[in-house]
Amino acid sequence: MFVSYTNPKNRMLPNRDTMKISRRISEVPMSGIRKMFDLAGPDSINLGLGEPDLAPPSEAIEGMNRAASAGLNKYGPTAGIPELRDAVAKRYSMYGDLKGSNIMITPSGSSALLEITQSMVDPGDDVLIPSPGFVIYGPHAQLAGGSYTEYRLTEGDFQPDIDDIQSKIKPNTKMIVVTTPSNPTGGVLDEQTYKALCDIAADKDITILSDEVYDSFVYEGKHISFMNQLDKAVVVNGFSKMMAVTGWRMGFICANEEVMESLIRMQYHVCASPNMPAQYGILEALPNIEPYLENARSVFKARRDLISKRINEIPGMSIIPPKGAFYAFPSYDLDMPSAELANELARNGLICTPGSAFGKYGENHLRFSYAADEKKIEEGMNILEKVIGRLR
Repeated sequence: MFVSYTNPKNRMLPNRDTMKISRRISEVPMSGIRKMFDLAGPDSINLGLGEPDLAPPSEAIEGMNRAASAGLNKYGPTAGIPELRDAVAKRYSMYGDLKGSNIMITPSGSSALLEITQSMVDPGDDVLIPSPGFVIYGPHAQLAGGSYTEYRLTEGDFQPDIDDIQSKIKPNTKMIVVTTPSNPTGGVLDEQTYKALCDIAADKDITILSDEVYDSFVYEGKHISFMNQLDKAVVVNGFSKMMAVTGWRMGFICANEEVMESLIRMQYHVCASPNMPAQYGILEALPNIEPYLENARSVFKARRDLISKRINEIPGMSIIPPKGAFYAFPSYDLDMPSAELANELARNGLICTPGSAFGKYGENHLRFSYAADEKKIEEGMNILEKVIGRLR
């Protein structure tokens, strides 16, 4: 029913139900990750959310509290406090000749990705995104007025399929999104694929957007960063996963100074400036973060080994232990869509994410997060084994 309200100037205002939503957001679906949580009971085993269960570094908490108590709660520089920009550049200088002017602190890695696409993608441009890949890459291209095309990852080690990428490059291809280590697969980019991507970017004049927020969690091999390719790449990284402070929503962008000027202008219109007390907390913890990360890697590697072993013991399921991040992305041989299988698991008390939530090439897989303790992993795998056995 239509209802009008009278405002102080006696103008008739329409019911909010009549307000129109923009097509750009109405055409973007809700994340398949979040949908799963509505199906499970309160006692379910949650292996669906990539949120470390470790405590943050004590230096980060103390530094943030000191900054807030000292009154550092006002607006700051749009690109972040200079001390933190310099500290980030120093930490990542192993990958290239970086300065503070190459770094912008952002309110989360997700907003960093959005700011990049809004700054670099025009209506009519197409963005190549990994499939399976994180759920926001495609919608961000759409929100910028562009389109996206999914490229395949190789099965097992989940490397970008270079032949598939080359076959999908069009005259309007503006950007290739790369994730290393990968969410949802845990794949880590190898040297050969890295060089091939750099060659494509140079030959076709295409920008690489590299999402490296899980760079601290590599268990075999090494992390290969695009921070030394800033003539052709923009890199997103962050502190939320590194320091187990996901609720702080803090990330950063690494770019050349020409691109950075536009990114800073975009960030002003997004948020004016990032969280001030949290920046000081990160600044306090960052210089001596390695012992913390060494412990975290040890914890997650043990969990990775456990969940991989349990999955491979289940008939019809298979996984090569992922080399990075904290996600297991096994395949299964049931003739059942992954969304249907994930729903069945949720009804039995195990939350995971269907592979189809991460793109068309993610079908016939499930994603489990092992950013949870061994007890939950064991209980979750018991449910998985029981449900898969019954369905088979």
